[in-house]
Amino acid sequence: MSAEDLENYETELELDLYREYRDVVSLFSYVVETERRFYLANNVDVQVRSTGGEVFFELTLTDAWVWDVYRSARFVKSVRVVTFKDVNVEELAKRELEVP
Repeated sequence: MSAEDLENYETELELDLYREYRDVVSLFSYVVETERRFYLANNVDVQVRSTGGEVFFELTLTDAWVWDVYRSARFVKSVRVVTFKDVNVEELAKRELEVP
């Protein structure tokens, strides 16, 4: 496999992931960004913890989808994230009911 073949393969995986994201984003209420991952979730609990002078965040996400190109099962029932970095949680705007 050449470097170009590998690059094309990775590009196709990323495009497929974006398409999946576009298809499922309306099923979720929150977008959660950490330094390592991007999640969609319907329930988010963020707890600020402190130990030994260090502050960290403990997140619990339920009914979630994980942005990870190499993960075969992106839908997960529950996710627990512990991080010392910034966390961004945004509530998604719900679209009005559309009549076909």
